[in-house]
Amino acid sequence: MSSLRLRHSARAIVLDEDDRILLCRFTPPQPAGTVVWAAPGGGVERGESALAALRRELLEEVDLVIGADPPHVWRQRVVAADHAPGYDGVVNDYFVVRTQRFRPRGTLSDVELADENISRFRWWSPQEIAAYGGPDLFSPRDLATPLVALIDHGVPAHVVELGL
Repeated sequence: MSSLRLRHSARAIVLDEDDRILLCRFTPPQPAGTVVWAAPGGGVERGESALAALRRELLEEVDLVIGADPPHVWRQRVVAADHAPGYDGVVNDYFVVRTQRFRPRGTLSDVELADENISRFRWWSPQEIAAYGGPDLFSPRDLATPLVALIDHGVPAHVVELGL
């Protein structure tokens, strides 16, 4: 029996003073896939911890430097071959980061961001996410529900497992 190859990623739930979340718009090369709004972050490289990957990715993508280790609040495990090229699926570990609102502009150039399929950044309220009726998707698909729970109740006692 073969084991699954899952891509491990660390992502940040970056919340500003108004409880808006910073999301990246991932636009895959056309006509390949669906546009998805997701938390900044990315793959954990060999020998790298999830928090080290999170720090690296936040600096590269949005120019956010975090000091203390943020709390690990969510884990998303998706087994689907089309979810991450070359893998059987993904495991996303989410950490919550509180900050003042800022204009995201990381150390990556526009070309490098495009190579990462990132086309835009936006601060969203949970209400805007819940009411969104456009063609783009969110990751996780029902992002508004766990986000509202996190904002209303704070850091959970145990990591919350999320689906697609």
